[in-house]
Amino acid sequence: MTSATIKLFLPDGDAKGLRTAEISNWTGKALAAPRTELDRLVIRDECEKAGVYVLTGSDPVTNAPHAYVGESEVIRDRLKQHKGREFWVSVIVFVSKDENLTKAHVRYLESQLLMEARRVGRFTLEQNQATGSRLPESDREDMEVFLSKIRQLLPVLGSDLLTPVVQVSAKGKQADALACRIKGAEARGQRTADGFVVFQGSTAVLADRPSAQQRHPFVVTIRRQLQEDGTLLSKSGFLLFTKDVEFSSPSAAASVVHGGGANGLLEWKKADGTTLKDLDEKA
Repeated sequence: MTSATIKLFLPDGDAKGLRTAEISNWTGKALAAPRTELDRLVIRDECEKAGVYVLTGSDPVTNAPHAYVGESEVIRDRLKQHKGREFWVSVIVFVSKDENLTKAHVRYLESQLLMEARRVGRFTLEQNQATGSRLPESDREDMEVFLSKIRQLLPVLGSDLLTPVVQVSAKGKQADALACRIKGAEARGQRTADGFVVFQGSTAVLADRPSAQQRHPFVVTIRRQLQEDGTLLSKSGFLLFTKDVEFSSPSAAASVVHGGGANGLLEWKKADGTTLKDLDEKA
């Protein structure tokens, strides 16, 4: 990803309130706001334009991160229609400052955003795949540039919708990853900016530790949720991780592998036995 100079503007001085974001030498613009400020957002001139938007919140049943990706020729009108959707708590809008985005452009952007968000897998999505649109080659290239700026701005504005759980550069280093082993189960993973990721293909013990429900009920809850959504699959006497999974800490990750409480700083080790704690102390 290329370097970028990002200009953030807080109309009210509130970093959690209405914000705008621009990137140097880019014709696009982003606006973000909590749901409580939707009325202030939609009266802005930018919301009269065509663009794409992302609504984020939590699934009311599973509490998992949930999102809706949409497009409109007039953002204001479409956002007003979403007042009836209960799940979302924040919105991010992307428009063009030079008004060169057409209906075909925003349909293309919506389709690509949905496809990438599904591939990343951090959020469950509200809708089916968008139909997209056919664009001339030069227009597609312009929209790919626009998408690259969206990828840069989403995390800055508080959304990891398109942020891979494991960065591409890190995936090539899985051979040097840390391992957590117990009773034949073996998981591999590494620290991330937000916690600790366990790689796809890792295994965890099949059964919860007998004392887990009383002493570490959160572990039982997480393991059950991961099994219900298909992330952990029972196979050959173990639980198999069907995708990369990010946890809040090394201990949370190790506890899921162990089926009960575990100290991740001691349980995650390099091939030579060096623990994560040793690595942290050497850093």
